[in-house]
Amino acid sequence: MKLKRSLLTLSLVVASAFTFYSCGDDGVLLFTVEDDVALGKQVAHQVDSTYRAQGRLMERNSTNQQAYANLDKIVNRVLNSGEVQYRQQFAWDVKLIRDDSQLNAFATPGGHIYVFTGLIKYLNDEDHFAGVIAHEVAHADRRHSVKQLQRQYGINLLLSIALGNNPGALRQIAGQLSGTLAGLKFSRDAETEADNYSVEYLAGTKYYACDGAAGFFIKMNEEAAQGTPPEFLSTHPNPENRVENIQQKARQEGCSTTTAPDNDFTALKNALK
Repeated sequence: MKLKRSLLTLSLVVASAFTFYSCGDDGVLLFTVEDDVALGKQVAHQVDSTYRAQGRLMERNSTNQQAYANLDKIVNRVLNSGEVQYRQQFAWDVKLIRDDSQLNAFATPGGHIYVFTGLIKYLNDEDHFAGVIAHEVAHADRRHSVKQLQRQYGINLLLSIALGNNPGALRQIAGQLSGTLAGLKFSRDAETEADNYSVEYLAGTKYYACDGAAGFFIKMNEEAAQGTPPEFLSTHPNPENRVENIQQKARQEGCSTTTAPDNDFTALKNALK
């Protein structure tokens, strides 16, 4: 703990010597991976506390054991694809939030993933759900959240939050990531990169259709066309030709688009009834 605080403090001192922040996708990311982990831990604790107080965080206990057993099988296939850069450094824990009205999922810095039950009940295909998970893993693994937060808040404020010194800002960031506030909007480039990496992650599983995320977005786009865009699209902008881009990436990779069995996802859905 003392070593981590010392390193974070050192990062804060070093960052203070600079007057520039990342202003675009090609900007300089001053936040270290260790700082990313520390910030993610603080944010996840805040998110957990918020949903636990509301009675919506599904704890990993005997009551929810079957749901998590099936969820973990799906998530771990993605994480163990051999393509996740920070597989060992980040936490990569996944938690269920009981809210059938939210068709959403999100990831914090440092690899804490949250999935709303509404999203699970909305989808029918395991490949599509795995595509969502892969997309969120990519946001964390490519450090999109912390890049966007650095642009918005600045390195010094983020480091103070990682050190636990700014609870007010911590609550605000946790609310943005979970979509309960305005939402953390990713850039078009970040969304495209997350889509592309979802293809690589799913291809690495040797199990799921590598373009699984495309099927998910087809369903999302159909909902949006009816005038009722899902919450996911409010926090994940929907560039033109998104489905086509995913499918093109799959063709470039030459990976399998054969649909996997829905056994684990069906069992997960049944466990939530």
